[in-house]
Amino acid sequence: MIPWTHIDTAIMPDGGGELRLKQRGSEFSIMLGTIELMNSRLSGSEEQLARLSYARIRNHPRPHMLIGGLGMGFTLRAALAELPADARVTVGELVPAVVGWARGPMAEVFGGCLDDPRVTIREGDVGRLIQSAPSAYDAILLDVDNGPEGLTRKANDDLYTVAGLRAARRALRPNGVLSVWSSAPDAGFTRRLRDAGFAVEELKVRASTRGGGARHVIWMATKNGK
Repeated sequence: MIPWTHIDTAIMPDGGGELRLKQRGSEFSIMLGTIELMNSRLSGSEEQLARLSYARIRNHPRPHMLIGGLGMGFTLRAALAELPADARVTVGELVPAVVGWARGPMAEVFGGCLDDPRVTIREGDVGRLIQSAPSAYDAILLDVDNGPEGLTRKANDDLYTVAGLRAARRALRPNGVLSVWSSAPDAGFTRRLRDAGFAVEELKVRASTRGGGARHVIWMATKNGK
């Protein structure tokens, strides 16, 4: 067994702890303490986040998608494969080092997708991007924690409150979709989405691209009408 090699450490803002990038052969892992946030071998549910979201805005002209959390780029790459040439994708990434990892040690994993002319990287809090842009997006995809709570950063809790979800609804265009990835179900979050005015679907998807592995959850919350 090839041992893991520590590549780099990034400090999370607001006392959120340390992110550690590790490599074993061609495999990469991003850790927060003892929790593995993502692994380059398991991308299925993150890719489904993009595909399921685009399926709901397929008829929108010149769609604009906001992705919260760059991670290992699985959601971004899958979105670019689906979106038309006149689409725009804004990626909000809180930790600058993660963008550096994408262009450095994990460049092969990202496959040049950050250089796609449809992509804009915004380093900072995705919550601020949502708050500052009413009716700006056709889809908002959130994969910034392991679920609808502030695991990586306590301030992320605000994204998942009824007030935060209503802000996301305001940032969407008519019939836009808010999509949230989670490692596990959360009945309370489903209720909050409905309380915020969304029509909600809760979908279970596999972690592996081969259809195996753990089951993850994706909420598809649609803003019906204006």
